[in-house]
Amino acid sequence: MSEDVAAPAKRPVIVWDLVLTIVLLVLMAGLAFMLLFFSFFLAFAGDSCGASSTCDYDRIGTGMLLAMILPIVVAAIALVAAVVVLVLKRIAFWIPIAGMVLMVGAFALGAAITASGVQPA
Repeated sequence: MSEDVAAPAKRPVIVWDLVLTIVLLVLMAGLAFMLLFFSFFLAFAGDSCGASSTCDYDRIGTGMLLAMILPIVVAAIALVAAVVVLVLKRIAFWIPIAGMVLMVGAFALGAAITASGVQPA
């Protein structure tokens, strides 16, 4: 019997994907900080409480916290997933794009919950 066992071929590094993924991850981090900054403005949803509307302060607080935390969590998950896929030398540029879409959706969910806590009188 022959001992000539072919080693499995290693995948080459896809340079364009690596560069594009890194650029998109940096943009995703910027978006995460921007959404975090905008989430603080959701506190103004309660400005009309008492005068012209009734408010559920717990719902407003919950929505604000979700708008603060969820985009950061989604960004962290997308970052880890992109690094793992890059280490496996697979196409990974789509992961930060999907992460950014999910981050905006998570922020919108938090903003909608915050807005639902304010009921016009």
